[in-house]
Amino acid sequence: MLMAYRSLRRQTLHYWARPHAGVPRAPINSPAVWKGEQLRDSDAWRVTLNGGDISELHAAMAYAETCGRTLEAMSAQDFPLPTLSKRIEAWRAEVAHGRGFILIRGLPVTEWSERQAEIFFWCFGLHFGVPGAQNPQGDLLGHVRDQRLGESEDVRYYRTNKELAVHCDTADVVGLLCLKPAKAGGLSRIVSSVAVYNELLKRKPQLVDRLFEPMYFDTKGEGGVPAFPVAPCRYAHGELRSFWQSDYFRSAPQFDHVPELSADEHELLDTYDAIANSPEFYLDMDLQPGDVQLLSNHSQLHARTGFEDWPDPEQRRHLLRLWMSLPQKWSLGQKLLIEKERLRLVATMLREMLRLRFIN
Repeated sequence: MLMAYRSLRRQTLHYWARPHAGVPRAPINSPAVWKGEQLRDSDAWRVTLNGGDISELHAAMAYAETCGRTLEAMSAQDFPLPTLSKRIEAWRAEVAHGRGFILIRGLPVTEWSERQAEIFFWCFGLHFGVPGAQNPQGDLLGHVRDQRLGESEDVRYYRTNKELAVHCDTADVVGLLCLKPAKAGGLSRIVSSVAVYNELLKRKPQLVDRLFEPMYFDTKGEGGVPAFPVAPCRYAHGELRSFWQSDYFRSAPQFDHVPELSADEHELLDTYDAIANSPEFYLDMDLQPGDVQLLSNHSQLHARTGFEDWPDPEQRRHLLRLWMSLPQKWSLGQKLLIEKERLRLVATMLREMLRLRFIN
């Protein structure tokens, strides 16, 4: 039973320690390569729960509530899913090594209280993977809504109604459960980062090498250091794993020790973003109450359109969010590559922390 909830730093290290063997010079052939224009009318990525599934969830909820435990004290066994657990295994495989995302519909959230929705999603996360911290405070179950905090560079955009640019979170998987949609807008936009890479390779192959070299990332004060160098892409054994935060790559040079972006780096960021923001590539989802979206931060980018909310606070857009790490069965060769990357990241973190100490 995996109960080792990760600190933000530990989870980020797990996510960034990706195996790398070399730069792919040919288009990558993978189930994670897709374009939005191909999938908009497809049901291949949608799963609708049936009556038996719902009955099993209600029974699990009743059992969980009799336990009387806090969320963090609960285990997957406290929310028993004897039949659905097998389907969850298939969904996990699809997200980790298949298309890279899935949408599950039909959760009975309108019949549940907010507390019951929290119990369900937290325990679902325990069945799916290892829920981890989403901020330095160690919050494990996030509430995504416009908190109307005003204009501030220190406010993370998920707490506002602003548009979010395409990006990845620092966890293997991000999951969203929709409780209430916005009055207008707030679409969840996803893009295959593997398809974006293939298109970049086609358009400007001279830029791809830079994706595999460390680039400073603005941590917004959440990583213990103001900026940290991380390679956007890693590739091994036929799988490309990408971490993309264009806005934070662009803002990192505000710190004195971070070099200004070169012309080629600006071109790379602009071209990558342009591909990802093309209607040909992205897929929009209008999440409705009871929808669960699960996607890999290694093979997918995600974004959100801006939205207009309801005037009534009780009706405003509200989603629950999980960041999850996934247990993996790696080959010996992959384990060695991962450990090499982990050691490099730890050494880099120590160097950046020493730099910060001397600066201060």
